[in-house]
Amino acid sequence: MAAVCDICDKKPTFGNNRPWSRKITKRRFNPNIQRVRAVVNGTPKRMNVCTGCLKAGKVSR
Repeated sequence: MAAVCDICDKKPTFGNNRPWSRKITKRRFNPNIQRVRAVVNGTPKRMNVCTGCLKAGKVSR
C-alpha cells in the first residue's frame, strides 16, 4: 500500500539515521495511514486516509 493520504496528499518524508557512531544512512518517515470506508458522493468507498484527516473530521465514515 502506498503511504499517501487520499485527502491531504501527505507523503513520506526522508531524513538520516544518526546513531552514536555517526554512520549516516537514509531513512523514511511514513505518515500514519489507515484504510477506512468513507462515504464519497453518497456511496461508500475504501480510502487511504491519514489520522490527522480522521481526527479533523475531513472524512465522513
